[in-house]
Amino acid sequence: MKFSREAVVQAIGDGLLSFPITDFDQAGRFDADSYRQRLKWFVSHEISAVFVAGGTGEFFNLSLDEFREVVRVAVETVDGKLPVIASAGLSVESGKAFAQAAEEVGADGILLMPPYLTECPQEGLVEYARQICDATELNVIYYNRANGILDAGSVKALAKACPNLVGLKDGKGDIQALNKIVKTVGDRLTYIGGVPTAEIFAEAYLSIGVNTYSSAVFNFVPDMAVKFYKELRKGNSDVVKQITNDFFIPFVDLRDRKKGYAVSLIKAGADIIGRPAGKVRAPLVMPTSEERQQLEKLVEIAKKL
Repeated sequence: MKFSREAVVQAIGDGLLSFPITDFDQAGRFDADSYRQRLKWFVSHEISAVFVAGGTGEFFNLSLDEFREVVRVAVETVDGKLPVIASAGLSVESGKAFAQAAEEVGADGILLMPPYLTECPQEGLVEYARQICDATELNVIYYNRANGILDAGSVKALAKACPNLVGLKDGKGDIQALNKIVKTVGDRLTYIGGVPTAEIFAEAYLSIGVNTYSSAVFNFVPDMAVKFYKELRKGNSDVVKQITNDFFIPFVDLRDRKKGYAVSLIKAGADIIGRPAGKVRAPLVMPTSEERQQLEKLVEIAKKL
């Protein structure tokens, strides 16, 4: 861990957050050399933190050994320029194992993913997160998504129980529920927008004090992604509207054609710009040739925005 808790909190609370895809070779194995080059390219842009092996990075498709290597390569490559946040989750015991692996290889924090499969009561979710938080010294950001959604009271209880819980990432897009959490828990936590293609929610997030979000499209249109964030923070509604209408709305329409495309299209986009990372692993699938052609057109539009 190269960054203090205060530095991590500052990084995740103000600035664009990047979530790199994970590179696989033609045989579907982790490609460390390609991943290093991707991360070097990432940190040459104006971003404030790097979230590795996250949802966009197919955390759910990585073995523990692969995960450890992904995080190790990231920490080595980023080399203290920015905080490196890894992931953990699935079950209490696997969550502990992933968190401890990330800690051992020098990550600065954990994005705690929802538990696997089963529906969960609020008190069970709090206990799930508490046990994983207690198993690591790393900073933890809870990902409020899928079957792991905490209400305001549960977030407050978890924050009270876990000093190393520093943030909450919204993965649902329920602005009313998120606003309740923000108002109830206050500045004890830092809040991050984290629905797929979070830019489409960016204005709503900002209106309730959520100043940053995760950008998946940064993987293939980084200049436009950074511009959008900067203009949003400046309050330049005309530019925000133009980019939203010309790029993000048609991108979301394409994304919604098939489940999992929030990741698959990002890998396709990286390939389109000449920075391939291989294919997604099952159960995800790559877009069709016709869908790829539509994405190519959006990449060309993004270059002009």
